Amino acid sequence: MTIADFATYTDPVRAWARATPDKCAIVSTTRDPRATGSHRSQVSYAQLDDAAGRWAALLTAEGIAAGDRVAVLSMNRVELVALLYGCGRIGAALVPLNWRLSSAELQRIVADAQPKLIVGESRFADRRVAVAGDVTWLDLDADAPTVLATMRPNADATLALESIAIVLYTSGSTGRPKGAMLSQRQLLFNAIATNTGWNLGAEDIAPISTPFFHTGGWNVFSTPMWLAGGTVVLLDGFDAATFLDALAAERCTVAFGVPTQLVMLAESAAWGRELPDLRWFACGGAPCPPQLAARVHGAGYKLRLGFGMTEFGPNCFGTSDEMAVAKPESVGWPMPFVQMRLVDEQMADVATGEVGELLLRGPQLFSGYLNDPVRTAEAMTPDGWLRTGDLASRDADGAYTIRGRRKDMFISGGENVFPGEIEASLADCEGVAEAVVVGVPHAKWGEVGHGFVQPRTGAAPDVNVLLATLRERLAHYKVPKALEIVAELPRIGSGKVDRAALRRRAEEMAR
Repeated sequence: MTIADFATYTDPVRAWARATPDKCAIVSTTRDPRATGSHRSQVSYAQLDDAAGRWAALLTAEGIAAGDRVAVLSMNRVELVALLYGCGRIGAALVPLNWRLSSAELQRIVADAQPKLIVGESRFADRRVAVAGDVTWLDLDADAPTVLATMRPNADATLALESIAIVLYTSGSTGRPKGAMLSQRQLLFNAIATNTGWNLGAEDIAPISTPFFHTGGWNVFSTPMWLAGGTVVLLDGFDAATFLDALAAERCTVAFGVPTQLVMLAESAAWGRELPDLRWFACGGAPCPPQLAARVHGAGYKLRLGFGMTEFGPNCFGTSDEMAVAKPESVGWPMPFVQMRLVDEQMADVATGEVGELLLRGPQLFSGYLNDPVRTAEAMTPDGWLRTGDLASRDADGAYTIRGRRKDMFISGGENVFPGEIEASLADCEGVAEAVVVGVPHAKWGEVGHGFVQPRTGAAPDVNVLLATLRERLAHYKVPKALEIVAELPRIGSGKVDRAALRRRAEEMAR
């Protein structure tokens, strides 16, 4: 008997609505554009189940069926949670759109995802024509409430394990967006592994400030909480003081942040305040610097470290409180169900202590990139291992440490940044012959971009003009913090640009 023999399972929201209907599933502190005054509200499991059923009925009435996709352009709101489970109940996939992206970037994603419907907040109505095109747009504030009120909730709450639950887009190394397909199986097994590995249960309360267009928004720790019958506190973005206030006011027991967010918290005037209900902070999304871990411990808080990615997990590793103190550089041991290998260039396993590429296999694996069999095949080995591109080592205790990345992607403030996309945009600017962008360490953001531009013969591009152009074309976190005009880019013997030399130069300048 295999996982395939269990093709479906009951939506956990429905299960908890039956078992504990009045239990709080979500505390929403996100600002509803229609509301005035206080914007805190609570949603029980019974209410969330009802809302999910109404969304399922609405989508069906709109002609949405199994295998179709529904895009959403919205900040974190309760409606997105109900929409996720509503999509799942009819076998459709949710495509959360990154509202930080430019309209041109969103157009490319919509063209690739080909959603049957786009649900959008009123605050983004001015982008409707540019983003949606001919796709039907449902205004989340002006239209959806009235339509939902007329719907009879769909009674079926069955989720198909291999149906795609979410498609999350990330920029590829070539600048073309990649839509990672996360199945109901991946979400379920990640939630089980997370709850087991981190000891999460129905009594836990977790704040969520990570946007829902990120895997962290859904999977660290939202869907694990709803599987366990716990409570999620939705926050309106991340602000250090507000986050710490919410931890105290909502009596949160666990809290996640990327390293950049923990830096912001540590620099807040309220850092070190008593949080008697908080069991621990968790840090992931990028390796946590040991110095930052020491600041968390020094403030009297416990810290757990982890690591993962959209395509697998994303909760692949985890540490105990004690390990985070003893081995602050380590991301810990594998989570349940996760198989791991470290291999060399010839795909042979490396010895303990040696660095190799991290390979992952297990039921938390994604279902490939939408409409992109080539890049899906490149990411996988013939026997089903995901090639992460991360370099890591394993010590004698079986704990892993992330050492770097095979490719040139860097992480800025928890956001994956691919130089190829920025370089392509720079190369399209007037007077630019070639451009290279490398990631360099940054105290606040973890890493930031440093760009080098080789002008065309006789041209003299202006750095400020180039940066202004990038800000119009790209999300702000992708725009390099520094840009240099160089007479000629250094090259290696093959004629390729010597990125290592440029990275060394950029790091020296950043010190």
